[in-house]
Amino acid sequence: MITAIVRASRPISWINTAFPFAAAYLLAVREIDAVLIVGTLFFLIPYNLLMYGINDVFDYESDLANPRKGGVEGDVIRDRAAAARIHRGILWASALTTLPPAIWLALQGGVAAAVTLALVLFGVVAYSAPGLRFKERPFLDSLTSALHFVGPLLYALVIAGVSLTDAGVWPIWASFIAWGMASHAFGAVQDVRADREGGIGSVATVMGARTTARLSLLLYVAASALLLALPWPGLLAAVLPLAYAVSVARFWNVTDSTCEEANRGWRTFLWLNQPVGFLVTMLLIVVWNGWL
Repeated sequence: MITAIVRASRPISWINTAFPFAAAYLLAVREIDAVLIVGTLFFLIPYNLLMYGINDVFDYESDLANPRKGGVEGDVIRDRAAAARIHRGILWASALTTLPPAIWLALQGGVAAAVTLALVLFGVVAYSAPGLRFKERPFLDSLTSALHFVGPLLYALVIAGVSLTDAGVWPIWASFIAWGMASHAFGAVQDVRADREGGIGSVATVMGARTTARLSLLLYVAASALLLALPWPGLLAAVLPLAYAVSVARFWNVTDSTCEEANRGWRTFLWLNQPVGFLVTMLLIVVWNGWL
């Protein structure tokens, strides 16, 4: 049970939500406090368990039929009886690990911060939960997915009292949203045929594999262009989204019948996050110390 719960939380992706919160909050308040510690731990594990755990539970039938599911791309329990038991455990673990720190965090800031956190968590649940299923609403699926990762950053800024319209702030979250939408859209390309056969809608099933891949590339380029609006040396970050654009460009002519080939690009994306994250960290250290 414990192993299944940990796998459901996608450990390889923990840093993708904890880092944006921690970096934004630390740069804003410039001190280590309880909100930084609790918030970072919250967005590191419970948040990911909630996000991916709910997805695994309510996408179980379609995941069974998807050959790429397994390992880092989502654990699939083939034994239905065991799956039912483990899924109950995942849902309970999601609730028990999410609610206490979320309530505590909501009480630390003002109304704006509490509402921001509530909306971020609502988006995580609404993406997969029955009756809402934002993941099956084309275009809303990509935006909601992007906000899963931008949300922790936005919450950090709001609870720290930073204006989201500041010249040194809005290009960051705007670029992050474009990056997130591009990543989700490209991730959906590989599942075009499987989703259509399973009656699941997505931005890729509506637009087709080729158009979606090209849109993804353009969104990565847009993410890069937005970062050019940052003051020096922050604008150096503009080169980073281009690494993803280069990777996606390999699939410029992908078709619906060859959509599964895009899985190679998706696996590149998963590991590309590591060196790019390292470079972002180095740039943040430079900005923090005023070395440039």
